[in-house]
Amino acid sequence: MITDNEFRRIVAYVKGNYGIDLSQKRVLVGGRLENYLVRNGYASCDEYIKKVESNPKGGEAVDLINVLTTNHTYFMRESTHFDYLRNVVLPWVRQKAGGERDLRLWSGASSTGEEPYALAMVLLDYFGIESSQWDTRILATDVSTRVLEHAIKGVYLKEEIAPIPSHWKQKYFKQISAEEFQVKDELKKQVIYRKFNLMSPFPFKRKFHVVFLRNVMIYFEDDTKYELVKKIYDFTEPGGYLFIGTTESLDRDKTQFQYVQPSIYRKV
Repeated sequence: MITDNEFRRIVAYVKGNYGIDLSQKRVLVGGRLENYLVRNGYASCDEYIKKVESNPKGGEAVDLINVLTTNHTYFMRESTHFDYLRNVVLPWVRQKAGGERDLRLWSGASSTGEEPYALAMVLLDYFGIESSQWDTRILATDVSTRVLEHAIKGVYLKEEIAPIPSHWKQKYFKQISAEEFQVKDELKKQVIYRKFNLMSPFPFKRKFHVVFLRNVMIYFEDDTKYELVKKIYDFTEPGGYLFIGTTESLDRDKTQFQYVQPSIYRKV
């Protein structure tokens, strides 16, 4: 059983290093961590926490964020965003970036790959035969190595790809077993996966036209959330768009992003 002091140390570590507030997640933290400790032969939670705190880049610290973060996502989630991207945002990008033909889109909480692969399908479908003349590769990042490995592998169950339009399933997925489908190389090469902590300084050399950061800031306190939004604003092209989760919102007095419609904002 994890003690109150051990729980506080875990909460402080995760918040300090990743911005994620787990203070109201005692049951989740206790359940997931106790299973991990048993599987890996730790005599106590204190022994494990000491290893994490002494080496934040070590395997134990990597395991901690993998174990404690929840990565619930699915293909075509919040599908109105994909419609808006195709009908409004991409025509704007085509006009703005038509000279260099370099579309810069960041999926900032890519999880197991459903979002970036869906975005890639929208881009390839929109640009059609012009796709080969554009750089439409998507940067997809997550703090969890576990979900990134899943995304790179690109294997999904039959029911998981069910929401995808049938012509996209036929074009971009191959069946590898009775119940499993794998993303084809044509789609895989459209997504660049990288491990990245949103609390870290942004290393990007160029600004983005579009940022998807959906259903992740719900885990941040307000100060952390708006510091992150400010960084995203600074790394967004003028006229660029930010998509957040449909259950999320930004206080218009706390951000320079302009409200477009629920969960969609723009730098003007």
